[in-house]
Amino acid sequence: MAVEVGVELCFPHLNTSCLKPGSLWFSLLLTSTLSPTSFFTVSLNLLVIISISHFRQLYTPTNILLLSLAITDLLIGLVSMPVELIQRTSCWYFGDVVCLLAIFSPLFLTSVSIGNILLISIDRYVAICDPLRYSSRVTHRRASVCVCLCWLCSVLYICLYLKDTLSQPGRFSTCDGECTFQIDLAMGTVDVVLSFIIPFAAIIVLYIRVFIVAASQARAMRSHVTAVNLQLSLAIPVKKSELKAARTLGILVMIFLICFLPSFYFSIAGEDLGYTPFGAFVIFVFYLNSCVNPLIYAMFYPWFRKAVRLIVTLQILQPGSREANVL
Repeated sequence: MAVEVGVELCFPHLNTSCLKPGSLWFSLLLTSTLSPTSFFTVSLNLLVIISISHFRQLYTPTNILLLSLAITDLLIGLVSMPVELIQRTSCWYFGDVVCLLAIFSPLFLTSVSIGNILLISIDRYVAICDPLRYSSRVTHRRASVCVCLCWLCSVLYICLYLKDTLSQPGRFSTCDGECTFQIDLAMGTVDVVLSFIIPFAAIIVLYIRVFIVAASQARAMRSHVTAVNLQLSLAIPVKKSELKAARTLGILVMIFLICFLPSFYFSIAGEDLGYTPFGAFVIFVFYLNSCVNPLIYAMFYPWFRKAVRLIVTLQILQPGSREANVL
């Protein structure tokens, strides 16, 4: 194989070697953004996981969904971001089996994230639009079952999505030092519908309905007209805490959509992000969502700030700390 002067190969002693990907500036830019993002994503989501798992007061159906999302985000920071960094800035030296895991993990965790956000949207929809039956319809057991089904369905779906790659790892590599996969047009179209159009449309519709109901509740609570008060006395008002939770989780969902849309656009268009500053920016924004979620909790949830204070001061090691009042 003829190689241009100055071009570096992944394996200089092999004629079938790939060229080293990317450029120096692209590598520096992606490394300088993804490395600290990965660190903070793991650290902050670990605080969320410890908080919800340790303190009994925080073990609610909604927080079970947030716990699942935090575990997913932690794994994205621990696995997906480093893998993305390696694949985008250097050659692949770890073999076909590890390459298969590197391909599977980010797709699987992204699918779980979308499922978690959809479950959170459904939870807020029931809490705001059907408050009378919320406690009976959304229980710890049902929330746990839904989370387990979300993870299981994601595994099965990604196995089906990568069936060709799973049956023969490395079949789509054109040279040594490459870790890639290909999806046929039919499967790609189905994936766009199932992973993007349907869940994102459902999330948007649910939250539109949630905020319509929340807005009507807010107007009714501000009204001092006697007739309206009589009507409200016959209705079941939504708790103020539920409205606040809906607003907070609505911000979380909105940021999720903003972070995921650019990447999904390029996926739908079938365009490669390339080794450009803009490509590095889109990758960074996609993964930034996993780091931002705990910051949203810190800004809007007093219980998270109290729990973090107890964790960092090691008070959770004291006997009976599970029963501490953090609400």
